[in-house]
Amino acid sequence: MRENRRMRRHIYAGDAIYYRRTLDLKELLNQGSHFSFGPRQCGKTALIRSALLAEDEPSCVYLNLLDTDLQRRLMAQPSRLREYVDGAKTIVIDEIQKIPQLLDEVHNLISSNGLTFLLTGSSARKLRENGVNLLGGRAWESHLFPFTSDELGEKFELERALRFGTLPPVYLSPFPSKALKAYVSTYLEQEIRLEGLVRSLPSFSRFLEVAAHCHAQLINYSKISNDCEFPKTTVQEYFQILRDTLIGSDLPVWGGSTTRKASKTSKFFFFDIGVVREILDMNRTEIPIANDSFAGISFESIVYQELKAYSVYRGLPELCFFRTPSKLEVDFILNDNTAIEVKLSKSIVQQDLKTLISLQEDPAIKKTIVVCREPRPRRVSNVDVWPIGDFLRNLWADKITHAL
Repeated sequence: MRENRRMRRHIYAGDAIYYRRTLDLKELLNQGSHFSFGPRQCGKTALIRSALLAEDEPSCVYLNLLDTDLQRRLMAQPSRLREYVDGAKTIVIDEIQKIPQLLDEVHNLISSNGLTFLLTGSSARKLRENGVNLLGGRAWESHLFPFTSDELGEKFELERALRFGTLPPVYLSPFPSKALKAYVSTYLEQEIRLEGLVRSLPSFSRFLEVAAHCHAQLINYSKISNDCEFPKTTVQEYFQILRDTLIGSDLPVWGGSTTRKASKTSKFFFFDIGVVREILDMNRTEIPIANDSFAGISFESIVYQELKAYSVYRGLPELCFFRTPSKLEVDFILNDNTAIEVKLSKSIVQQDLKTLISLQEDPAIKKTIVVCREPRPRRVSNVDVWPIGDFLRNLWADKITHAL
């Protein structure tokens, strides 16, 4: 079943090159109406066009609310939606957060006419505030991420991904650094200023840099408040904006241990390491990525991005990390039963395995892995030591979650 699903993956079109995406929109819509969320420029519109509109299917209507004329008409009179969808079976509304009031009409059309809707968005904030629950459980929900190594296949280059991330228009650009600068500017301009999410854009820009320094770290709102010279409540509000606009999310502490008490503080990760590096202006020079000051976090972040996408696409339990009050810590817990440590090192020594070996005593943990830059896989003290390339191939082939 999984193999067939992978064979039917949809396509992202960029620069006349086609990259199949893991998210299968047709299969999802066969289950009913659907919300599909993802950060700006992760490929939602391209996926819709290739998966649903490539054959000019007349029963599918596509409405893009970035079209200012359409946005103005529907905002003034949401009931006009009925005019646009007359005779359609499937309706795609791109960037639904632009007009949350349309959800009333969508709800009615699903209930009374049996229509199927695909509603996409790059921000959950306005939908949450304006009653996304009006659909009353009539819509499924999915999430689209930037490119994964599996989707890129032979075009995946670790060095490029570590430096620039895997956002489609950035990764495919001949000038990825310029594309990243434009992306961060677009986020501040379109998502933050035009949506009126903050009163002071310069203050939020300053916060964004401090938040980028907190990437892959435990969240300490009080410390960040001191660094930004903002009230703690403002810092918490700004972090919530990052979550709502899908720029970042929390990595929760795994609570499945039966032998150790877990701490309660989550970590915060931006969705793409390229965006973090751009905010911090880390790509000024062309020195090898492994030699710069952010190399370890960049390496961990690529593994995070792959594990996060894999967990969501495969419908697994939420990706977590583990940390005890005594500061015993493991980078990731996949599928509630696989402990994963990420090391930039080219040579793993016994000391690097200490926390994983300790966690093997927990009956919930069935597999322990170190992802590193060693040249070939090996196994020591019941820990699988894998080069990152081997790890990613095994991950997307489902050999990690199915080999227990």
